[in-house]
Amino acid sequence: MSETELELTILMPCLNEAETVAICVKKALDFLEKSGIAGEVLIADNGSTDGSQELAIRAGARVTGIPQKGYGAAIIGGIAAANGRYIIMGDADDSYDFSSLGVYVDRLRQGYQLVMGDRFAGGIMPGAMPPLHRYLGNPVLSYIGRLLFRSPLGDFHCGLRGFDRASILSLNLSSTGMEFASEMIVKATLRELRITEVPTVLHADGRSRPPHLRSWRDGWRHLRFLLMMSPRWLLLYPGLLLFTTGLATTVAIARAPLVIAGVGFDIHTMLYASGLTIIGLQLVIFSILARAIGCIKGDLPLNQTFRTFLDIFTLERGIVLGIAIATLGLLVAVFSVKLWLAANLASLDPSAMMRVAIPSVTLLIAGVEIVFASFILSFIDAPARFTPHSPPVNPAN
Repeated sequence: MSETELELTILMPCLNEAETVAICVKKALDFLEKSGIAGEVLIADNGSTDGSQELAIRAGARVTGIPQKGYGAAIIGGIAAANGRYIIMGDADDSYDFSSLGVYVDRLRQGYQLVMGDRFAGGIMPGAMPPLHRYLGNPVLSYIGRLLFRSPLGDFHCGLRGFDRASILSLNLSSTGMEFASEMIVKATLRELRITEVPTVLHADGRSRPPHLRSWRDGWRHLRFLLMMSPRWLLLYPGLLLFTTGLATTVAIARAPLVIAGVGFDIHTMLYASGLTIIGLQLVIFSILARAIGCIKGDLPLNQTFRTFLDIFTLERGIVLGIAIATLGLLVAVFSVKLWLAANLASLDPSAMMRVAIPSVTLLIAGVEIVFASFILSFIDAPARFTPHSPPVNPAN
């Protein structure tokens, strides 16, 4: 069978894995032989200096060099160089058993486009995972991923996973670091690929050196990526909460001091509440702009709700809305000037006047922000850049 007709590529990223790479390659080749699968073992070498490449070739693997550094860069380069219709990827440190990949192949043949391993369901052998990762890092980040994207997966960071090559290439994956593991799942979920999970055993790796993973640095990169891919949770929901809280508090104190359980809230609270209102509005605006940019870049899907919003919120309507709000603030300011004139330009009660000035300034700022945000959204020209054949999307995002 020619290279272009291979069914399976077993892909291993590699950076100085001389102690284990040959073992992994032999296990993978044994699996291909025993199962009768037309396949290859591909090592995506990320610049090893310990002879890993030669050891892998002698063991029977094909090696492709990936000059750009990083776990994600190695995987992306390996996917591009793979000849199989399906790919099963796993680390070359002997922490996964490449001789037991049958369940992955079965699920791929059933039509699943991403088959994830679940180490928590399959078992984590003693010494295979640091307690920090086992009880904090992986569970927390996986929970956040499920919350933000409604993903069905219990283990976001399992390194052993199988996928349909063409489907994953269509996601345009680009993360070069460890956060690549999250990017694949998030984008596959957003595009509604067929995803399943299978129990996978994690063994203690066979290396004598420390792993490449850096707990806090790489954990932050995963969290940062999850938040950046969810403008709704990062910006919209917090913005709406701050906006409604600030607005409700401002309105409650507008006529007179508010006393709750003997605690008084007056114009000082009103001033901070006004600030919350403006910050909340800014976060909502940022979420809209971030969503539009994400859709243009192809990182985020264009769902029907956002498409409808873009159809309704045109530049002209945004300008009209902003000017109307700013005009209302200006009228309130004019009212305060009339009160001052009525007092013959004498000094006025600060408490009474601030109840007029704070709402006036808040409305003026809000109106101006909406006007210029409308111009920015129009400048992005989001609707014109969105293709009419956008892929199916997860309605939660």
